[in-house]
Amino acid sequence: MNLFSIALPVFCRRSKSQGFTLVELLVVIAIIGVLVALLLPAVQAAREAARRTSCLNNTTQLGLSLHNYEFHFESLPPGVTNPEGPIRNEPQGIHVSWIVKVLPYLEQHALYRRFDQAAGAYADANAEVRSIPISVLRCASDPVPMVNEAGTIARSGYVGCHHDVEAPIDKDNHGLLFLNSSVRYSQIYDGTTVTMLLSEALAGAEGLGWVSGTRATLRNTSSVEEGRPFNLNPAAQSPDEKAKLGSLFVGGFGGYHPGGVNVAFADGSTRFLSRNTQPAVLKLLGHRADGEIVKEF
Repeated sequence: MNLFSIALPVFCRRSKSQGFTLVELLVVIAIIGVLVALLLPAVQAAREAARRTSCLNNTTQLGLSLHNYEFHFESLPPGVTNPEGPIRNEPQGIHVSWIVKVLPYLEQHALYRRFDQAAGAYADANAEVRSIPISVLRCASDPVPMVNEAGTIARSGYVGCHHDVEAPIDKDNHGLLFLNSSVRYSQIYDGTTVTMLLSEALAGAEGLGWVSGTRATLRNTSSVEEGRPFNLNPAAQSPDEKAKLGSLFVGGFGGYHPGGVNVAFADGSTRFLSRNTQPAVLKLLGHRADGEIVKEF
């Protein structure tokens, strides 16, 4: 018997017993966990960038619809049509929204023809249209359902600018879309590049819907808030102000993108507006004719 014949069985036994130990497995799992933890934020950031781009496209389409309306009628549509104001956030009155007016320019001809504007936003005759969600009115980052739990009201994640400060929706507002308004481009004295047309808004699952020319489709530049993910019933801005104004409260803009909201301006451009924008600058952007110079924002 030589040394080779003695060593061979020992070598075979050792080879058969080779494998991962428990410690080695735990180390591998830990490394995989670290890699996943490093990759997830990048994946989430990429997804949010795609959602923000989709939202910007919606904002652009809505801005173009308003421009097309202005091209045909030589003025922007009224933010809300109603015999008198101020407008309360209640299902009483005509309250036909600007979104109803621009339906033909959003390729929603059937909805436009079916909607009875004379009957008003809350009439039984408009119940079917009132419940139909429109894809261009939904931001991909918005977690709130587009239709209420009862399936009777579809909402909008985009709203027009009615005023530069917190105040009821009325005929003397300083924005571009307000009560019975018909603003011509020649009346935007500050310049269309620095006058907000529309943006995003935080809204609860229950509301008056996109057919209603209330705070459901109109807001002001009093604030820009950032919603929390999966917050289906975000709190309204300025709770003290809301308590004081009651159903006359309108509120500012807001969205679920980190850092700000997408905005369409009167010149047809769209851009991302930081929620850290100075309140004084926001006020200037919401006023069509204050005569002030808007600095870089």
